[in-house]
Amino acid sequence: MSDDVQLLGPAQVRELAARHGITPTKKLGQNFVIDPNTIRRIVAAANVRADDRVLEVGPGLGSLTLGLLEVADDVTVIELDAGLAAALPATIARQAPGRRVRIIPGDAAKVGEAQWAAARDGESAGGPTAVVANLPYNVAVPIVLHLLETFPSIRRVLVMVQAEVADRVAAAPGSKVYGVPSVKAAWYGQWSLAGSVGKHVFWPAPNVTSGLLAGDIVAPDARPGDEALRRNVFRVVDAAFAQRRKTLRQSLAGLAGSPAAAEDLLRAAGVDPGERAERLGLAEFVAIGRVLAD
Repeated sequence: MSDDVQLLGPAQVRELAARHGITPTKKLGQNFVIDPNTIRRIVAAANVRADDRVLEVGPGLGSLTLGLLEVADDVTVIELDAGLAAALPATIARQAPGRRVRIIPGDAAKVGEAQWAAARDGESAGGPTAVVANLPYNVAVPIVLHLLETFPSIRRVLVMVQAEVADRVAAAPGSKVYGVPSVKAAWYGQWSLAGSVGKHVFWPAPNVTSGLLAGDIVAPDARPGDEALRRNVFRVVDAAFAQRRKTLRQSLAGLAGSPAAAEDLLRAAGVDPGERAERLGLAEFVAIGRVLAD
C-alpha cells in the first residue's frame, strides 16, 4: 500500500464537489463513494496488482481512483462528465503527490483502442488488464460487455452495480434472474458475487442496494470461439430470451425462418426444441450458434 496516497472522506468529497461546482445528477447515475474502507474493500476484491494496467470507468471525484493508486502504478480512467474530468488532475496532485492518472474523455460504451492509445501517449505496453468501476445500473452491462469485446487483454473485472444487476450477470441456468446478461458475460469468463454495499457509503445515498460483481476473464483463445461465432451466439441469445416464456422452437422461429426450421436447427445442435431459454447454459447456446453459422 502506498503511504503517499490519501483517500477521500465524506467532508472532502462534498468540499471538492462544492469547489468545482459539481452537483451529482441522476441522469449520469452519479453516487459518489465517501467511505475509504469501502474503497479499499473494492480494490481488494478486484485483486489489483502493482503491475496491472487498470481501467476505471466513471471516476467521479476520484475516490476509487485514489484507492487504485494505493496499489497500482498504471491507472487510466474514462469520464463522460467534462467537469469531473477537468477536476480530477488537481485532486490526484493533492491527494497522491507524484502519481499520474491518464484520462479518456467520453462514453465508456463507445471507447476504443485508439482512445486508449492516445491517452497513453503512444506507449505500447498493451491494453488494460483489469477493469474496476462504480457503474450506474442502467448502463452497467452494456459497458462491461463493450470493454470485454474491445480489449482482449482484460483478465479481471470488479464493478459495483445495483445488486439486482450483479445477481443477473452471475446467475446460473434455471434461475429466475438468468437471462441475456448472464449468457453474454459467461462467453468471456466466470462471474461471481463479491459482496454487497450499503447505501450509507454513497453521496447522495441511492435508493437501491449495491453489489460487487467479479469477473475472472479468460484469454481470447480460451473462449468458445472467434468473433464471428460470438456474434451468432449473441443473436441466438437475444432471440431466445426475447420470448423467454415460449419454447425455443417458437422463440427462434424468426431467426431460423420458421418454427420447423428452428426445430431442425435445435436438433442439429443437440438441443431439445421444447426447452426454454432459461434452461440452457452457454455451451448449448454455442452449439446452436455453430449450427446457425453453417
